Amino acid sequence: MQVYGPAHLHQAQPVGAPHSLRAVRPTAPSQPGRIQDELDLSDTARLVERIHEMPDLRQDRVNQIRAQIASGSYETDEKLEIALSRLIDEIG
Repeated sequence: MQVYGPAHLHQAQPVGAPHSLRAVRPTAPSQPGRIQDELDLSDTARLVERIHEMPDLRQDRVNQIRAQIASGSYETDEKLEIALSRLIDEIG
């Protein structure tokens, strides 16, 4: 209601905010067509995926090698030659 001085009253006014909200119509996408999803994997995620692709650990073989290392019979001259040969092939 608006009041102009002590003697000037105007007709009934609606109750509400001075600004009404207008309904906003959704706008159409600027480029109609299919929406395509994208997936971006981090290096860590790729590493985890490679780990999951590795074969399961053979605990019996691990225990056998640990026992050989503990007894001193694991490292032999033949195994050392093979390891050195593979290292030279990889480097050279």
